[in-house]
Amino acid sequence: MKLGRGLSKIKCGLLLSDSRLMRLVFGLCFVSLCVSGTWAAPKQLRFNQQGQFKILQVADMHYADGKTTPCEDVLPSQMASCSDLNTTAFVLRLIKAEKPHLIVFTGDNIFGSDATDAGKSLDAAFAAAVNSGIRWAAVLGNHDMESTLSREGVMKHIAGMKNTLAQLNPSDAPGIDGFGNYNLEVGGVQGSILQNKSVLNLYMLDSGDYSTDPSIKGYGWIKKSQQKWFRRTSRALKGEYHREPAPQKHAAPGLAYFHIPLPEYSSFGASNFTGVKRDPISSASINSGFFDTMVRAGDVKGVFTGHDHLNDFCGKLGNVNLCYAGGFGYHAYGLTGWSRRARVVQATLGKMRNGGWGGVESIRTWKRLDDSRLSTIDVQSLWTKRRAASKF
Repeated sequence: MKLGRGLSKIKCGLLLSDSRLMRLVFGLCFVSLCVSGTWAAPKQLRFNQQGQFKILQVADMHYADGKTTPCEDVLPSQMASCSDLNTTAFVLRLIKAEKPHLIVFTGDNIFGSDATDAGKSLDAAFAAAVNSGIRWAAVLGNHDMESTLSREGVMKHIAGMKNTLAQLNPSDAPGIDGFGNYNLEVGGVQGSILQNKSVLNLYMLDSGDYSTDPSIKGYGWIKKSQQKWFRRTSRALKGEYHREPAPQKHAAPGLAYFHIPLPEYSSFGASNFTGVKRDPISSASINSGFFDTMVRAGDVKGVFTGHDHLNDFCGKLGNVNLCYAGGFGYHAYGLTGWSRRARVVQATLGKMRNGGWGGVESIRTWKRLDDSRLSTIDVQSLWTKRRAASKF
């Protein structure tokens, strides 16, 4: 949807001029119209009765002060009316079109140096998700803390917002590095034999901002304390999945979300991935070993990051998919004529011999573009479970 043109059609069935659209988005007074019905956030994440769970990833909103914040890298004809509100409008379009079960914001949610008041910018950035009633989560990037709140303060603010599942840090890991390390469990279908087990595990981590070691330049990385927490959490989840009732032979799959890509994202050549690689891989200048930690744990099937706005590819390294979402926000750098975008991941359960829903059988992904058709591109399979019918 290009809001810099004369008329903009919103999927609520409204046809609005730019000025009216901007007022409505800024006030968020039409959020409930863009989502069917009044949604109550579920108490627990779980797969729906169709055996599916869908995650919308939003990377690099770079929100600042709303309608007064200009866009970057858009067509000259769009500059006059383009602002942060275009970012909000894109979130709303995606919520209506995809109806995700969870929205994950993977850092640089606000662009701190241009945000007059960090709290107000955070409230505006996440308002579409909050008002949709959909559960949402967030991690931090390298720009979120550059306004009026510290990194800890930003994460505390996010963790206190409505309908969020974000946490400041795990209670069982005192002294862990960073802020916003936590895991989310997705239960099986209500009424199924796996309803009380986590059949999909989501790991949220703080990949840091910039190096705090004077001898190491560049961006931050996932520290040893975080990796220790990840290993312990992964082991515990696997143990629970293997235990009665309904013990499962294999570990439930996991997905990891954080902001700064791992050095292993540089492993791909010119064609062994799906999507676009236009930016250099801006990972930390050292390798902290987190990719190897995930490989040894064995449950993580996909890693999802942001940071490099002009990269939106997914490539498979060993048994782990390394994926970018692509740049989302209109106040973030982009490429003129290259649509802002988001990544969707959908996990699907398999059927048991008795016809009931079992564990996750497949994980697929695609991207959505903020163009006139909200185009779907690069549909691909990330992981498929080896078929072995459950005894249940």
